[in-house]
Amino acid sequence: MRILFISYTRLGDAVLSTGLLEALRERYPEARFTIACGPVAAPVFEAFPALERLVVMRKGPYLAHWRTLLGACFPAFWDLIVDLRGSASAWVLPTRRRRIFSGGSNNGHRVEQLAALLDLDPPPPPRAWCSDADRARAEKLIGDDPRPILTVGPTANWRAKTWPRERFEETVRRLTASGGVLDGSRLAVLSAPSEREEALPLLSAVPEADRIDLAGIEPLGVLAALLARSALYIGNDSGLMHLAAASGAPTLGLFGPSRDEQYRPWGARTAFVRTDRDYETLRRDPGFCKDPEDSLMWDLPVDRVVEAAERLLAGKS
Repeated sequence: MRILFISYTRLGDAVLSTGLLEALRERYPEARFTIACGPVAAPVFEAFPALERLVVMRKGPYLAHWRTLLGACFPAFWDLIVDLRGSASAWVLPTRRRRIFSGGSNNGHRVEQLAALLDLDPPPPPRAWCSDADRARAEKLIGDDPRPILTVGPTANWRAKTWPRERFEETVRRLTASGGVLDGSRLAVLSAPSEREEALPLLSAVPEADRIDLAGIEPLGVLAALLARSALYIGNDSGLMHLAAASGAPTLGLFGPSRDEQYRPWGARTAFVRTDRDYETLRRDPGFCKDPEDSLMWDLPVDRVVEAAERLLAGKS
């Protein structure tokens, strides 16, 4: 059996689709999968156990990404096509069955919306797959130090939804201080490669012996493997936040000018906090623009984040 799974371009959306993909693998254990997605999302699927082919769709003139997909997939006859992008390609390619996601709404979490495509209840949680090489690299980065790891994602692809760095620093100090819930923990800092310079100042806020530098320099699979070993992840609404939750790390997401009801971290050990102002209020703020110069997260206090982290680790969130 051959299944074509057309996923997303953005990292976070791709991670949220992995539960649906895993559910298909469990339903059809003999199936081989071709997965199509954008280049940023491609590493999410590289270690998927039933992967036969990964089609990377790079945007270019004259709908180059869709032409890539059609060129790679048209010669085959598919048993099932699952298209999460609602494209015309799923109607052109020959198949016995189609399941096409026509686009999300503001009702329900994206994981729930995707699960409805296959009538899955309860919705399958996102998954993070790692290769043996990824795990070995993560183990090397962790080393023999037995201390727990607090992992932080201080960046995002949009400045308006990044919590101020000094508040991250204060949160790290309070959680890792003597008597804190993560007393003596090391700090790992994650970011996308393009956001490394923004992330590094947080890493330098702790002594060198307490740092694990993951800011844009390790592959996604290595990040997932290390997140699986983390005592806690705290980060802005981003693809890395969703990867943390999919990896099984206790994950606290920080929200402001984005919809927590649709994109909060999903999983058994997840929680979120948000600014005093809700999304609809922030959407009317002058700073809610394509290229803002500042954060819209100033009204999320450190106390709220620290208390939520403590509740999550105590199993009370």
